[in-house]
Amino acid sequence: MSGFVIEYHRKKRESRIVSFVGENGFRDAFDERLRLEAENSDPDVEIVSLVSDSIESARATHSRYFENVVAEV
Repeated sequence: MSGFVIEYHRKKRESRIVSFVGENGFRDAFDERLRLEAENSDPDVEIVSLVSDSIESARATHSRYFENVVAEV
C-alpha cells in the first residue's frame, strides 16, 4: 500500500508531498514522517503520513492538504 508524507504549513496553507510506492510504501512514509518531525522546529508546520491506494484517494479524504501544493515528489 502506498504512503504519503505531507509537510503542511498552516499559515501559508502550502504543502510539500512525497509519495512512497510499493508494498512497504506506508512503512517508509511513516519512518520519513518520524524523521522530519524530529528535525522540525516550526510550530506552524504539520507533518503527517497517510496510507492510501492512490494519491487521488488521499486528495479526496484529506483535501485541505492539497489546496496549494508547492512540491510533489
